Amino acid sequence: MNATLPTAQSLRAALAGLLDGLPPRQAAQAVDRLIASYRGETPTDAPILRDRSDVAAYAAYRMPATYEAVRSALGALAEAAPGWTPAGHTDVGGGTGAACWAVAGVWESPATTVLDWAEPALALGRELAEASGVPGLRAARWEKARIGAALELAPVDLVTVSYVLKELTAGARAELVDAVAAAGQAVVIVEPGTPDGYARIIEARDRLIAAGLDIAAPCPHSGACPITPGADWCHFSARVSRSSLHRQVKGGSLSHEDEKFSYVVATRFPTGPAPARVTRRPQIRKGLVQLELCTRDEGLARSTVTKRHGELYRAARDVAWGDPWPPEGTAG
Repeated sequence: MNATLPTAQSLRAALAGLLDGLPPRQAAQAVDRLIASYRGETPTDAPILRDRSDVAAYAAYRMPATYEAVRSALGALAEAAPGWTPAGHTDVGGGTGAACWAVAGVWESPATTVLDWAEPALALGRELAEASGVPGLRAARWEKARIGAALELAPVDLVTVSYVLKELTAGARAELVDAVAAAGQAVVIVEPGTPDGYARIIEARDRLIAAGLDIAAPCPHSGACPITPGADWCHFSARVSRSSLHRQVKGGSLSHEDEKFSYVVATRFPTGPAPARVTRRPQIRKGLVQLELCTRDEGLARSTVTKRHGELYRAARDVAWGDPWPPEGTAG
């Protein structure tokens, strides 16, 4: 990877530099309030981040996890369309810019515009981007916009919408998804990996397909989701390394956490979706690996790969939750 591309480590360094001196008690109180807001059941249809202390706490509390989740979803798009590079990117409801950091970590220097309704978030995001030293991030535009109904978006190669839909009413969600579907050649939407987050992703997936886009990931097809509503939900996991600042603000002691997320990637150009995707953590036993899969032709399926499968068995021992299956270059 090009050394000029930002990484999770460089994001943590930028956060630590800008948030040095943040009073721990004030940060903890802001984090508690934000957690209560994000876990609430009533959409606010208004910005949750109110001032710089809120934004600073949010950045330390959420940016590393949002970055890793979006980076994972973008990786699936890059796998499905290896020859495609976006020239322009709009991040809707981007707040402090975690998604634009993730985009800049996959493709070098796309022209990025971050839209959000919270001025303090945009201001801190701009500061973090400037501190990154990455030309593509430093050139990003940060614009105030009301996120939801009646949002007007210019045509662009890539649109990202991460952890935004829960903040909107059902009608505003539908209008927002329709707007990003009309604007983007590729659309990436990420939500929490919870049953209600997955429900919002499925709702968005249906609207994207109705607008003429094809699903590139995580699904291996654009047909109906084979999961029975209410019985299960599709989600994935990204490992997040915690800095000392992150542990301080979140009150945790472990050096890492796992961010659970649901996502959908849809495009207006041809891609190569995986024949199947691993939908649960692989179960490794002596001499065999059990994989839970969503497949292109058979819906949900379980595959048991044993030593007698040779190369495929070796690949199965290394495959991770969320990866395509079988890996390119192995015999299925």
